[in-house]
Amino acid sequence: MPNTYTRLHIHFVFAVKYRKSIILSDWEDSLHKYITGIVQNNEHKMLAINSMPDHLHMFVGLNPKQSISDLMRLVKGDSSEFVNTQGFTNQKFQWQEGYGAFSNSYSQIDAVVKYILNQKEHHKKKDFKTEYISILRDNKIDYDDKYLFKDLLDT
Repeated sequence: MPNTYTRLHIHFVFAVKYRKSIILSDWEDSLHKYITGIVQNNEHKMLAINSMPDHLHMFVGLNPKQSISDLMRLVKGDSSEFVNTQGFTNQKFQWQEGYGAFSNSYSQIDAVVKYILNQKEHHKKKDFKTEYISILRDNKIDYDDKYLFKDLLDT
């Protein structure tokens, strides 16, 4: 559409189902490349992606032609199928229901990229649940603890 200009940067965070620590370093790069392909094939720009064994962060320059929920449905569904088809884990791989999506201004791009790329060092000091709650609080998002994470004990 003529005279429509956007610059949308979204930091996504989502967890492995039951927060199982099953994303292993020997195949996480393949997962990152696969997810990057999904993002780019849907006309978005991957600015940064990184994961820990139990969760993943990605920072995307979002094309407004596609909704955030449609992009996440594709990313999570297709990447789960990819992990299972490749046999990267001996158990069924699934992402936790839901995700975090946080907007960032242009001036924050470098800081968010650095934060995502530095996840391994960051998580030596702070676990995922603490990190995620901090992100929610920093973004002034109300949440209910009982819906935040589904643990294996909840099944």
